[in-house]
Amino acid sequence: MGLFDSLAKNALGSMLGGSAKMDPAAMLSGLLNEAGGLNGMSAQFEKAGMGEIFSSWVGTGTNLPINADQVQAAVGTENLQALAGKVGMHVHTVLPLLTQFLPQIIDKLTPQGHVHENNPSGSQIQSVLTSVISSGLGGLFGGGR
Repeated sequence: MGLFDSLAKNALGSMLGGSAKMDPAAMLSGLLNEAGGLNGMSAQFEKAGMGEIFSSWVGTGTNLPINADQVQAAVGTENLQALAGKVGMHVHTVLPLLTQFLPQIIDKLTPQGHVHENNPSGSQIQSVLTSVISSGLGGLFGGGR
């Protein structure tokens, strides 16, 4: 892992409260596995009436926004509580992070506009997290893409 990857991982860890019990990539991988991969997560969003939102993240166009209530409805309160417990945080802290980053993460896991790999590897997820965090940090410091 390069220096920047380490910095991005540490930045995400800090954003998750600094004392996370689980690596952020492992946390996201666990969330996807619980959902049945990207296709399972898509089905959860579809069932919650937000299939169009999830599809926009997968597609190559603009990502539709999502709010915390919508994320909670799609992911499920029980799954959010389990996720929060794994990272040693309260659901009210995890939920805004998912609201902010999940669209970007799904978008970057599906760069060709469709689900190519239902269960991305840990290294793929780490790479996406690094990219999302670095672009987010770049925006904080006046950078951008």
